[in-house]
Amino acid sequence: MKHRTILFVCTGNTCRSPMAEAAMRAELKKKKVRWYRVQSAGLRAENGHTMSANSMQALSEAKIPFALDFCSKQLTQEMIEGAYMVVCMTEAQRAALKNYTNVTSLYALCGKEIPDPFGQGIDVYRVTLRIIRECLPRVIDVCCPPIEE
Repeated sequence: MKHRTILFVCTGNTCRSPMAEAAMRAELKKKKVRWYRVQSAGLRAENGHTMSANSMQALSEAKIPFALDFCSKQLTQEMIEGAYMVVCMTEAQRAALKNYTNVTSLYALCGKEIPDPFGQGIDVYRVTLRIIRECLPRVIDVCCPPIEE
């Protein structure tokens, strides 16, 4: 069976969307939800950057596994069209992708914007991760319906 892709999108793909990607993978694994692949990308990302140190620290503190070799990726039309669902961190990002029917945002799903923590202290990253994690049950309900095997 082909896996469906859930794609998280932020601006630079070094802070919010990589944390959402890692947290979603962990949540799907915990809930034994199969047939979904989780990825992330950025609207203005430069390919090949590492995840921010504060994102890695927040994930580590929360005991959420993540790829140590994570590399940022620029969002492409092929990525959007290949995804089952694209989940943006903000409404502005969703508006930038309004021509695609598979794009939503955490605000549309959960009523929460996820502000960019870039350049701020670890406490802001912890709060950002907490808000993302609070949204994941709703994201799973909407974006990961059961698939017949």
